[in-house]
Amino acid sequence: MHLKNIRLASAGLLLALGAGMAQAQDAHPAPKRPFELPPSADLNYDLSARQRGFSLKGEAIIAWRAGEGRYSVRAESRVAVLGTITDDRSQGAIDAYGLAPAEFWEKRLRKSPTTTTFERASKTLSFSESEQTYPLKGGEQDRVSVTWQLAAVARAAGDRFKPGSEWPFFVAGRRDAETWTFRVVKREKVKTGLGELDAVLLERLPLPDDKDQTLQVWLAPEREWYPVKLRFTDGDKETIEQTVKTITRQ
Repeated sequence: MHLKNIRLASAGLLLALGAGMAQAQDAHPAPKRPFELPPSADLNYDLSARQRGFSLKGEAIIAWRAGEGRYSVRAESRVAVLGTITDDRSQGAIDAYGLAPAEFWEKRLRKSPTTTTFERASKTLSFSESEQTYPLKGGEQDRVSVTWQLAAVARAAGDRFKPGSEWPFFVAGRRDAETWTFRVVKREKVKTGLGELDAVLLERLPLPDDKDQTLQVWLAPEREWYPVKLRFTDGDKETIEQTVKTITRQ
């Protein structure tokens, strides 16, 4: 099996993968919502991937830190023999919108790293992998930070975070940016390494150029709304799943 045939998700909770290379939409939401950031923690996940009959198992590790007006996330995925497959990092400030990334850094096995820059002085979003730029309006996220912005919004939303409600974010990847809208589906029990947890299931609405892709996120209210499970599918071609096994508060 060639690794290039498995588009493994990063420990950025599959979100670093889930957008593909779709063109940006015209919509650029900049909602200012109440938020409450989850406490700093290290999260460890079991990771499994399957594509065209091949399977691969490993682990995903996230180091989430927030405090004193700053945040950082480092997300890695690893498999036996090959070692680290992905290494994604996001860091920046905390402002009136929540997380305000300054830089998103992404590294894939056997590929050079890429950098997405949120230049606050010039209010410009730019990419090392393309000439595309966007204006910064406030609230923009990257593929790693958006998970934690989503959790922060959920923690503060109360009864408004209910089935059927939708939560849009403008999300930057390695080459461009687009609107991701998450819909709250339902509450359900999830089996994890921490036991059975009560969780809220969210699904990202289909992207215009990737309608066969689905992305599901389970947030656990009793565990500070940390993401405890994620699943990415690309039609019947690929499935990638992460399930939490340990959470260590920092």
